[in-house]
Formats: sequence, structure tokens, C-alpha cells
Amino acid sequence: MGREGDVDFANGSERNRRDDREESPAERDGMDVEMDGDEEASSSVRRKGRGFDPRGGAGPDPMSSDGVRSGKFDLLDSSSGTSGDRAARSIEGWIVLVTNIHEEASEEEVTDKLSDYGAVKNCHLNLDRRTGYLKGYALVEYTTYEEATAVIEACKEGLTLMDKPLKADFAFVRPPALAGRGAGGRGDRGGPRRERSRSPARR
Repeated sequence: MGREGDVDFANGSERNRRDDREESPAERDGMDVEMDGDEEASSSVRRKGRGFDPRGGAGPDPMSSDGVRSGKFDLLDSSSGTSGDRAARSIEGWIVLVTNIHEEASEEEVTDKLSDYGAVKNCHLNLDRRTGYLKGYALVEYTTYEEATAVIEACKEGLTLMDKPLKADFAFVRPPALAGRGAGGRGDRGGPRRERSRSPARR
């Protein structure tokens, strides 16, 4: 009996030593978490910068896909008429954008000045939160197109408020027709097409 107990004790000690040498699941999970964290950190580094490309890599020209920065705009035909010919009516009425307003002018003063050319349904002035003064423009609403046109013409003829000349135009206009893009349309860049050279024959 004593010998068998000794053998069992020895086997138990040997199993304990073998378990100590093996890595626990928690340790293996901890290593995986650390590796995942490193992968996330490296991916976040790749995403930084203005040249980030969602398909991977910065690319030769990061700004080429940004239409605003690259300056690739469609040309507008300036000969399609004035803004008055293309004026668009909003849901409420005809909105006129009046600019170059004195910063110390009040809403009542602006409304009284512009009411001489038609009934002002609404006058919206924006204030500068930092200074408390006007930002220099107003959105004025008229019922009819004739009233809106009258105040615009008056500003062109030198209408002033607090010794400052006012400027006015329609706030909403229809876009003019697009200028011609060449015979080939959008996809045709113009110029002759280059012929491809033939590859040498296989021997």
C-alpha cells in the first residue's frame, strides 16, 4: 500500500509540473488581445493624413478625387441672362438678399427703408454673437416679383441706409444652362486619339 501511494504521489507531482509548463487560456487570450491592439494601432496610423484612400494607400494624388480642391468644376454659360431673368420663387414668396448693411442698423430701420418699394412680409437679420452687431446682410421677403425687382433696381441706383449704399439681388435663382463640353461629351477629353503599337509576333 505504501508503495502504491508513493507512485500515485509521484504521478500527481509530474502532472502538476506538466500543467505549470502549459500556458493557461487566459494567458493565450491576453496575448491575442495585445496582438489585436497592435493591429488596430497600425491600422489607425494608416488612416491618418489627408491622403487617406479607403481602398488602401495614399495614392499618387490624394487631392485628385476632391472636386473642390482640384478645381474641376462645370463651366456655366454667363450669356444666359441676368439673375432677374432666372429668379426663382420660394414657398413663402420672393426672397431678396440685401448686403452691405451698416452693422449698427436695426431691423426696424431696414424694414422701413425697404418698405418704400413693397410690403415686406418678413425681414431676417443675422447678428454676430461675438460683437452683437449685424453681419451686414438681410433676407427680405416680398409677395410679388415686381416688388422684389423694384427694391433691387433701387439699390442699383444708389439706395443708402445710414450713409452706406445697399446692394441687393434675388436669393434664389435657377441655374443657367451648362456650357458645351466638346463633341465627345463628358468622357471625351478632346484631341486626337493615340494609336497603340502592335506587339511583336511570337516566335
